[in-house]
Amino acid sequence: MTSAPLQAAITMLFNLSNIPYWIFLGIGIFLFVFVIISGGGDDDLDLEGDADFEAGDNLLDLDADSDGDFSPLQILGWLGFGKAPLILLLATDFSLWGVLGWMFNVLLNSPTGFLSQVILLGSLAMSLYLGRLIARPLGKIFASFGEEGNSDRLIGCIGTVSSAFVPLETEGKIGQVDVIDSAHRLVTINAQLPHWAKIIPYRGQQVLTIEYQSPNYLVIAKDSSDQQKWLAK
Repeated sequence: MTSAPLQAAITMLFNLSNIPYWIFLGIGIFLFVFVIISGGGDDDLDLEGDADFEAGDNLLDLDADSDGDFSPLQILGWLGFGKAPLILLLATDFSLWGVLGWMFNVLLNSPTGFLSQVILLGSLAMSLYLGRLIARPLGKIFASFGEEGNSDRLIGCIGTVSSAFVPLETEGKIGQVDVIDSAHRLVTINAQLPHWAKIIPYRGQQVLTIEYQSPNYLVIAKDSSDQQKWLAK
């Protein structure tokens, strides 16, 4: 038999006044799932740069202009627009709005009238502030996860031979190369030389990754005649 305190907690949890916050949380979770499925959200937004919105031929900078005058567009920059993928930012804001609003509503015993409006707007303000702080590092995390599954990200990267040597692809053998990717992570890959390569790189020598042929990469000796031949193609 359910105890009275537990019944009260369940009643408070599913109180009709909490419905808006459950909806906000549901929207946030849905957007997070969409971000995960799509591999990181909107790739067109620069996570490192400042936000610029293009309108016709003019760029409207969301940061302060050189004269220090205030622009309404600065508010969007302050809220995190352009600092993280838009979908991820919205997912974070909605999730925080739902969680914070629900927490305050439960703590204050589901108030009505003016106080309920204060909770609604107050939790929104807090979620927007916290969302701008959280969405940017989350965006970097999602981006790094997306890169993990992208084999082409290593094309053009320089690596160091860690096996005795790298064999030709026609030999049916593989070598190993340690590559530093664009995110400065060390990745060990299986490597072969293209059939036309003339220079055999040995342990400790540098190579350039030029192609991915699952499950191996094709590499050529760096600063060699093979590299010149490849660049001339």
